[in-house]
Amino acid sequence: MSAEAKKNYTLFDHLLELRTRLLNIVVAVLVVFCCLVAFAQDIYQFVALPLLETMPDGTQMIATDVASPLIAPIKLTIVLAVFLVMPYILYQMWSFVAPGLYRNEKRLIAPLMVGSTLLFYSGIAFAYFLVFPIIFGFFNSVAPDGVSIATDISSYLDFILKLFFAFGTIFEIPIGIILMCWTGMTTPAKLREKRAYVVVGAFVIGMLLTPPDIISQTLLAVPMLLLFEVGIMIASIYSGKKSANKIDSENEIFADDESNK
Repeated sequence: MSAEAKKNYTLFDHLLELRTRLLNIVVAVLVVFCCLVAFAQDIYQFVALPLLETMPDGTQMIATDVASPLIAPIKLTIVLAVFLVMPYILYQMWSFVAPGLYRNEKRLIAPLMVGSTLLFYSGIAFAYFLVFPIIFGFFNSVAPDGVSIATDISSYLDFILKLFFAFGTIFEIPIGIILMCWTGMTTPAKLREKRAYVVVGAFVIGMLLTPPDIISQTLLAVPMLLLFEVGIMIASIYSGKKSANKIDSENEIFADDESNK
């Protein structure tokens, strides 16, 4: 359906289209989940490798609940299906809101949606391949004498999912900065002036989200600071584009008003 036709949508029409988009997302997640569920145990084994490789010899993970050996891998597979379908989810969201955007806004927002997906995946990969081995190695090294390490599989899954979401969200810092500057909440110049506070905040966040050692805190704080600088640089470019395209937006509004007369 053309964008012109969608301009005449009623509230009920928009709700119907929103329902259709949500149903498409649910179906996509279910399809991917059905394709992966047969490999649920292998997927969990792969995700548990950072812990298993750092556990002392002769120890293993345990299941304290009767249904945990089934539920934990299934739960992980559902989350993985959502992660894999994320580009399609963003596409459905984009298709829903795009008709209400001006041409210059579409050119600027579409790359942000693609970039946010890639950054979220990058945050997850960073946590799995770099942070997890260090964190679990530290935890296992500080266990008191006489304490046998036997992590519950459900507790481990909840722990890593929280860290996955935490690191995935943290890696969205450039997108957040760009949107704040684009909407006028702040400017790249003001953010540069607050760089010292950002450095302190990054290490405080690193202290709260990682074990109490300087290595783990630095592994989180340094990427945050780098992403902050990248966000400022890109926001400066976007701010320039916004100023250059302001006249185009005003012309589009004027053209729409003339066509409605």
